[in-house]
Amino acid sequence: FHLSHKVTRVVPESALLIVLGLFLGGIVWAADHIASFSLTPTVFFSYLLPPIVLDAGYFMPNRLFFGNLGSILLYAVIGTIWNAATTGLSLYGVYQTGIMGHLDIGLLDFLLFGSLIAAVDPVAVLAVFEEVHVNEVLFIIVFGESLLNDAVTVVLYEVFETFVTIGAENVTGIECVKGIVSFFVVSLGGTLVGIFFAFLLSLVSRFTKHVRIIEPGFVFLISYLSYLTAEMLSLSAILAITFCGICCQKYVKANISEQSSTTVRYTMKMMASGAETIIFMFLGISAVDPSIWTWNTAFILLTLLFISVYRVIGVVLQTWILNHYRMVQLEIIDQVVMSYGGLRGAVAFALVVLLDGNKVKERNLFVSTTIIVVFFTVIFQGLTIKPLVQWLKVKKTEHREPKLNEKLHGRAFDHILSAIEDISGQIGHNYLRDKWTYFDRKFLSKVLMRRSAQKSRDQILNVFHELNLKDAI
Repeated sequence: FHLSHKVTRVVPESALLIVLGLFLGGIVWAADHIASFSLTPTVFFSYLLPPIVLDAGYFMPNRLFFGNLGSILLYAVIGTIWNAATTGLSLYGVYQTGIMGHLDIGLLDFLLFGSLIAAVDPVAVLAVFEEVHVNEVLFIIVFGESLLNDAVTVVLYEVFETFVTIGAENVTGIECVKGIVSFFVVSLGGTLVGIFFAFLLSLVSRFTKHVRIIEPGFVFLISYLSYLTAEMLSLSAILAITFCGICCQKYVKANISEQSSTTVRYTMKMMASGAETIIFMFLGISAVDPSIWTWNTAFILLTLLFISVYRVIGVVLQTWILNHYRMVQLEIIDQVVMSYGGLRGAVAFALVVLLDGNKVKERNLFVSTTIIVVFFTVIFQGLTIKPLVQWLKVKKTEHREPKLNEKLHGRAFDHILSAIEDISGQIGHNYLRDKWTYFDRKFLSKVLMRRSAQKSRDQILNVFHELNLKDAI
């Protein structure tokens, strides 16, 4: 379907793959009445998710990401907790009225379900937003939020699963405090593991000048090692591999040869694209197993209603707070796209399949509801987001290399802004960026970059050098 642009302009690839998966699953089921394939959490978390997250981290536009890090963290951490808590509590409140009939679920089960259904999927978001070409700020906030939100969701899920295991009557104030502390330990620990492996990878790539052929191997091996190490230490593996990719890209790209860089780029994109294809196809195939389906109309419809409504409320409230501190304001149109961009995907599905049927009695109902939510958000919202963006006239991105003049002006503005912050005694992100650049140039680059790379890393000087050479010739 890549040959037919009429199809791909209207239908996102993820939606087509899910439909194809349903079709294939149907054929297998019709042939021998067993669902022989399903997306297992082990395969998803160990093999399919790491290449996608590494690709996202390694090609992350660093300046944009760190410039908007405060906003991204607010949406990813506070927004996820808000979505999980409000969805779980609202479903529990409605259940108390008796509309859903009799279900063998307690308050903690509802909160556990709320935490896993709050997982906004970076795979689905990327697939849709890259197609739409929204402006960079909006893209980085939605994409960064969906990436970090996954890590937060997994941690929340594990906390509530522990509570469900020990039983509601044993959850004391101390247990809640332990849960909050473990949330921060797991998140920050995962990030630190990622940064450690990023420095290790940068250091290794500094000494591979005579073994160019195995450079790409180191990039994939050490990045994956960060994921496995964090998983082994029960820290956030998603955050580990994300920050490993983000922190090593600058030094690794400078150290490795042009051919190795091209190999890394294409291999990473190919692996991520392959993993995305497998995930969405398996989401379709997994849904054709009748043994997992338990239907409860009220529960399913109310889940869809609550996740949509609370995402809108969360985005509006958080943006209202953020706009008091942001230079570039997030307009109403941006908020609509952000609310609409909350696509659920494979992370929610993998987490719900992980549930233990002995502890969570209504596991099958949760699985069925999650599949419906994933299909609805990926297919319906994926189909309608492009027309919505065009109708709202959302600012689009321009794909072009900035001219030398623009680069010079941009750099001059950076220095002027950090100087103004310095003089006025304000510590803003321009001042911090200036200090970080100084520290990086003085110490980090000298340790992590080979000498030849340090000399040739300034693009403006490179252009100046080339122009001088031309003149001389």
